[in-house]
Amino acid sequence: MPSSPQRPDWPRPASLVIALVVLDAALTFENLWPTPAIWWRGLLSVELAACLLALIVTHAWRGSIAPALATSLSVGWMLLAIARYAEVTAPALYGRDVNLYWDLRLMPDVAAMITRAAPVWLVALAVAVVVIVLWLLHRVFRWAFGRVISALGGASTRRRIGGGAIAVVLLFVVQRLGGAVPGILPTPVLATCIRQAGLVLAGWRGVTSLPPSPPMESTFATIAGADVFFVFIESYGAVSDRPDVASRLVDARRGLEADIRGTGREAVSAYVESPTFGGSSWLAHISLLSGIEVRDPDTNAMLMTQRRETLVKAFAKQGFRTVALMPGLRQQWPEGAFYGFNEIYGADRLAYIGPEFGWFALPDQFSLAKLDVLEANAAAGLRRFVFFPTISTHFPFSPTPPYQPDWSRMMDAHPYDGPAIVRAYARQPDWTNFTTGYVEAMSYDFAVLGGYLKKHADRDLVMILIGDHQPPAAVSGEGATWNVPVHVVASHAELLSRLTAHGFRGGLHPEMPAVAKMHALLPVLLEAFGNHD
Repeated sequence: MPSSPQRPDWPRPASLVIALVVLDAALTFENLWPTPAIWWRGLLSVELAACLLALIVTHAWRGSIAPALATSLSVGWMLLAIARYAEVTAPALYGRDVNLYWDLRLMPDVAAMITRAAPVWLVALAVAVVVIVLWLLHRVFRWAFGRVISALGGASTRRRIGGGAIAVVLLFVVQRLGGAVPGILPTPVLATCIRQAGLVLAGWRGVTSLPPSPPMESTFATIAGADVFFVFIESYGAVSDRPDVASRLVDARRGLEADIRGTGREAVSAYVESPTFGGSSWLAHISLLSGIEVRDPDTNAMLMTQRRETLVKAFAKQGFRTVALMPGLRQQWPEGAFYGFNEIYGADRLAYIGPEFGWFALPDQFSLAKLDVLEANAAAGLRRFVFFPTISTHFPFSPTPPYQPDWSRMMDAHPYDGPAIVRAYARQPDWTNFTTGYVEAMSYDFAVLGGYLKKHADRDLVMILIGDHQPPAAVSGEGATWNVPVHVVASHAELLSRLTAHGFRGGLHPEMPAVAKMHALLPVLLEAFGNHD
């Protein structure tokens, strides 16, 4: 009886190559900028080389390697792969590196925001997808390590794998010593993990001291009789003046300029450098209102434990009623007491009942309209200082609310006509190109601010419009500055003249470089508001 033909030997070497490629790619993939997607271009992992050498040494020492080790190695590899994904994706999406100590502390707030804005089924689906992906990664890595451990049983295979691993390690050493090595060895993921551990330890040590507050005294003579609005426009960054974005904002910006001039006001503009990029708006808020540069949550927390003078308190001392208009606020806000506001209007007190837009639901136009209603009979006769962080330009920018020329309708449950709502909801986020949604959101806020100025054409109103930070890098671009525009709109000629002397220029088009960092803008504004006592 003829013997059955032997199976060819090529599938086993092929599967070993596939296993090695999978393990290598898991720690060397790169971001497909500026999306959450990734790709691999054949880079080599020194961690994989070191791991293979360790397995070879273990085999030589013990004579074999327990197959169960593949399970433990797969878990570790999965954690490293997740670290690599965070490392390469965060700069593309947010314009900054991951900081584990800060970012993990923000996760509960981010999760709460998502669960409020997204339907339950979508949250459940996202969780299920994450669980399935993690399970698949574990299975794939366990198979890959199992295949490698099995192959190391052959002496010739151990020699070939060991030789390749030693070559990679030597290349890495030469690279670290400054030698000319082709760019095939990315920064090890373990180095990133060690750096993050250092950031955590530094965070635990805490901030030991903070600089003194700048002088907060001013006569406020140049804005006598005016109500003052500080409007932090969410994600309003220097990218809005980048040619490809600015060309699409021409009509909206011209409309705002026309509304400013049409109400007897003028504008001057400049750039300032924000302490944050792509998020963490409150760092910009507290930097400007306190005059202390705050670039991380620890400095923020430390500052709020201290009794400090703030811009809000400076206005209060001059007889202003100080109001925080906070449509994105749905929880306790200890900053309110630190700043010294007389009144805080959060989302619950604003009580919006119309159609919802974005993660925060409330359109910015409604917030300003409701402010007028709430403040109509409050402390009559007092000038007002209003702090208003907008939310309609928050990532992911779409759908954008329609602008309603009839402001009185914003108090209704149905503030928009049917076709306007249909068009607005049809423009859902484009997760591959956020620029279009960003332009529409910025155009909406320009229309809202211009409409509010027209609505109060007979009111002495000084409006400081300032970006909190650049939008995420998916819009801002790679290597974007941290600069944001600031516009001061007023009918007070001396105020505008003083700001021009500090580097501001007429109109809504600021010029580089930035006139100051965000916190250093405070003394500039106080001086422009009036001579120091």
